[in-house]
Amino acid sequence: MIVEGSVLVVNAGSSSLKYQVLDPVTEEVIADGLVERIGEPMSSVKHWYRGHDVRREVALPDHEAAIALVLDLFKADGVDIADSGLSAVGHRVVHGGRSFFAPTLITDEVRSEIERISPLAPLHNPANLTGINAVSALLPDVPAVAVFDTAFFSDLPDEAATYALDAEVAREYAVRRYGFHGTSHEYVSRCAADFLGRDVADINQIVLHLGNGASASAVRGGAPIDTTMGMTPLEGLVMGTRTGDIDAGIVFQLSRVAGMSIEDIDTLFNKKSGLKGLCGDNDFRSILERVAEGDDAAERAYRVYLHRLRRYIGAYMIELGKVDAIVFTAGVGENAAPVRADSLAGLENYGIRIDADRNAVRLPDPRLISTDDSAVAVLVVPTNEELAIARAAVAVVSA
Repeated sequence: MIVEGSVLVVNAGSSSLKYQVLDPVTEEVIADGLVERIGEPMSSVKHWYRGHDVRREVALPDHEAAIALVLDLFKADGVDIADSGLSAVGHRVVHGGRSFFAPTLITDEVRSEIERISPLAPLHNPANLTGINAVSALLPDVPAVAVFDTAFFSDLPDEAATYALDAEVAREYAVRRYGFHGTSHEYVSRCAADFLGRDVADINQIVLHLGNGASASAVRGGAPIDTTMGMTPLEGLVMGTRTGDIDAGIVFQLSRVAGMSIEDIDTLFNKKSGLKGLCGDNDFRSILERVAEGDDAAERAYRVYLHRLRRYIGAYMIELGKVDAIVFTAGVGENAAPVRADSLAGLENYGIRIDADRNAVRLPDPRLISTDDSAVAVLVVPTNEELAIARAAVAVVSA
């Protein structure tokens, strides 16, 4: 059965659908699933419900068909999701633009506005909206809430949010720094404060969300004052397949000299660059293994990755003035001990000291990896965006 008051969390991509049913109070995950290759001749389905695994290959022409199949899988387990006591559906929406600054109950007007601002995130928002529409068509009586990746960063200081672009052009085309992974940065910064027994309003943190997509933020008193991603998720740290920071003039060079189209360059920067572009691999476990074996391309990629990461850590130390905690999260941040050690190596004079034994331990819970005499607490805090979305959705429908 589904616990009454549980939330269905949905993250719809252009050809995928990730979902989870969880109890936002007890944090119990009741069901979890992933549908991939939607719209292709054969789609892949992974569904888990209370210990029961289902894997299928089936043709799913669109997201509505994918949602219908998911509901059928629940029914096969004896659960009618539509009549199970769900309190809400929480949808991840990547870009809120200047329209959405907080989790928002989805109405026809909200749908229209998400569609209107979709040019700000053409690879993400249309897919998110497709998921919203598909779920709403099949679960019309369950309130739906949009939780925006950009919301946490909506009040960035003007000097951090503004590009040095012609002001009229920037205003007309909504060009500014929006930031992403906000749900994770907010959740992790609050969990870190709780772990330290401190009020989040009283501490300064550098949060490092290091996954295939990666971003860092400087958080003062629970509010971000800077972040690495900008108008799109391309800016900032070196990522699995994205360049991160890059001279905009390279776009002109590749267009004029290489004859590449904007679409070609977009694909190059977002899908064929980063670690994958540098060494042919964006699996960090494999890269670290290759580094240990003396692979030159992997070693170079790793050094480039660390250089960019350390540069932002240093910048945020200066911006914050005083740092109480540095927090690692997401797939690489939570699991790659060498990245944590190497990114903070040599910073003892700044009061940052890593305990090698603590850093080597892998646990599913928040943990301290700095020494007892470190002036700055260094933490690993597992992110849980699904739980954060579920809690936000419940807060909206309960208000």
